[in-house]
Amino acid sequence: MFDIAWSELFVILIVALVVVGPKDLPKLMRTAGQWAGRARTMADQFRRSFDDMARQTELDELRNQVNNLRAEATAATRPMTDLDYETFGISKDSFPDLSKDILPEKPFASSIEEVGAAPPKLDEPPAAAPAATPAVAPVRAQEVPKLERSSGGTTG
Repeated sequence: MFDIAWSELFVILIVALVVVGPKDLPKLMRTAGQWAGRARTMADQFRRSFDDMARQTELDELRNQVNNLRAEATAATRPMTDLDYETFGISKDSFPDLSKDILPEKPFASSIEEVGAAPPKLDEPPAAAPAATPAVAPVRAQEVPKLERSSGGTTG
């Protein structure tokens, strides 16, 4: 910032020592340091406020652009009025009601199959013939005789 060489600074310190004296020199240096700190703080505050103003200006410009775009979007999506038709040179009398000619009576297909969204119909399997009565009579369970265990063993 300031272009002061070491030799010039040394000369300033010697003059301050002679003028102020060795007793009050530390007080003078402390006071000078406090003033320098205050000056730096003020410069920093000024720089920050200037940056904030610039940032706020940019934000205001962006906010205005966004609002303009929104206004254009809402104007573009609103339905046309009679005045808009007249501006383009279109009158209601020049065209008959075309909605009957343009739109079909049934705008949508009557069933899903006509649209093609339904799954395909598969061939149904042939109906099963009714079961015939069995030619053989059912077999009854017979009683099985119980076998007794013999305590057969070796004689001995």
